[in-house]
Amino acid sequence: MSAVLGLSGGYHDAAAALFVDGALVAAIHEERLSRVKHDPGLPFRAARACLDLAGLRAADLERVTFYEDPYAKLERVLVHGLRGLPGGWRSLARGLEVQLGQKLFVLDRIAGQLGVDRRRVGFVRHHESHAASAFFASPFERAAVLTIDGVGEWTTTALWMGDGERLTQRSHLELPHSLGLLYAGITAWLGFPINGGEHRVMGLAAHGRPTRRAALDRLATLHPDGAFTVDAAAFDHFRDLTRGFGPGVEALLGPARPPGRPWDLSDPADRDRADVAASVQQLTEDAVLGLAHAAHAATGCEALCLAGGVALNCVAVSRLAAEGPFREVFVQPAAGDAGGAWGAGALAAVEAGDGRPAPLTHARWGRPVDPARAAALASALGLPARRVDDPAREAARRLSQGQVVALCAGRAEWGPRALGQRSLLAPATDPAMPDHLNRVVKLREPFRPFAPAVLASHASAHFDGAPDHLTPFMTTTRRVRDPTALPAITHVDGTARLQTVTAPAAPTLHATLSALHAAGGPPLALLTSLNGPGEPIVDSAADALAFLVERPVPALLVGDLLITRPGGGPP
Repeated sequence: MSAVLGLSGGYHDAAAALFVDGALVAAIHEERLSRVKHDPGLPFRAARACLDLAGLRAADLERVTFYEDPYAKLERVLVHGLRGLPGGWRSLARGLEVQLGQKLFVLDRIAGQLGVDRRRVGFVRHHESHAASAFFASPFERAAVLTIDGVGEWTTTALWMGDGERLTQRSHLELPHSLGLLYAGITAWLGFPINGGEHRVMGLAAHGRPTRRAALDRLATLHPDGAFTVDAAAFDHFRDLTRGFGPGVEALLGPARPPGRPWDLSDPADRDRADVAASVQQLTEDAVLGLAHAAHAATGCEALCLAGGVALNCVAVSRLAAEGPFREVFVQPAAGDAGGAWGAGALAAVEAGDGRPAPLTHARWGRPVDPARAAALASALGLPARRVDDPAREAARRLSQGQVVALCAGRAEWGPRALGQRSLLAPATDPAMPDHLNRVVKLREPFRPFAPAVLASHASAHFDGAPDHLTPFMTTTRRVRDPTALPAITHVDGTARLQTVTAPAAPTLHATLSALHAAGGPPLALLTSLNGPGEPIVDSAADALAFLVERPVPALLVGDLLITRPGGGPP
């Protein structure tokens, strides 16, 4: 038996992925267990949970692989910090303190914490991890691979050629020329958190117009060969890579928006900021398209795989799939830094001679939920609970009556998006539902949209285009054919970030949507993640009960156990 473990962490979205004899057996985000959103630590809880799911001990691991080179990262922090002197002393000192105190000896820490022989612990480069997570998880035997994020060691963007079990880097861009950091800088200027607020910018962009594009074009230049350059001085990267933006951004766009201030899109100032969001979104899409055309010309491939944080921009991916030169596009569900754990593990498995892992066809790679534990907790809390013969039919019945239903089924999802394993479901036909969920349940900005889950066999009747490699993992958007019929899941621009559902990929969700259809309704529902503001997605039965107690949701299904709140609708 050959067991290899891939790990990511030390910055944000720590995760672990375990492969046995070349096959993925578990992949878990550390945040799901630590309950710290975007947990930046090392994923020791997730690693042990992966081993437990496989019935293994750390001593059984042939190899543990970290997703980046800690020595090259120290070099980048040192060199980049020195370029920012004399004004960047504090930033340099802070960066060196973190690197020398926590991150340089990360491999030794991993060996010590897990109890693994240090000689079995190694690393691969950050963007190589991303590339492996994109290509080896795809169904393609040969493909171009683009990795686009903030920064790894030095690299911010890279083109790779994937062929069977081989990955070869063709070209790359380095810091400060980073599309991910550009988008993050505008995210911070808009008052949203970096590495957690970029998706809010994407949602806000649909409410604006790209009227500020000329200003942004002074911050970033797109070149005919697909490359781009970023004005590092404007973003103050040399002095402080964590702040996101510098005086140059405010000189062009105006004062930054204070974090935490409620949004009001009837306010001219907030409408202007929506225009900035639309402008940076358009710039990002244009940059990704330029990179894709260059990748197609360089490789001659008809398939493209994407990874890195920018690959989670589903609007850009949608435009790439529609307008780009590739016939097929794939983005795995955990395309950001968490996915680096998957890529590092897959590379180790291939190097060990175990062969390339099977393509990802579903996201159910986390821990299973325990209905018995949920029953005990419900009893202790005095919440009504009973077993139901058909959980999917029960969920569909409540959805048909206009209720919101929390659903915990089987193993938790891999990736930042709930895909039916730890999800909130609601009727897609209720125009008041988005406001209710945003204002009362999710407690988030009013402009945030909600996604639909639809039976794959019926997707084309409700959304433009047929299901493809992107739709099962919610990594693209599609135009809604009749927005008036599905107001709860149609964004202001007439699109939706849909999930196409099959029985093998999400059995309970598929059965629920099938039951809705059998009852005469559309075979789809509004689907959003089962979590409150600032919280990771629910993982365990205890997490699910905590959510039910704190949020005004009528019913929770944990496996075949139905738990209701007092006054939460029909029994």
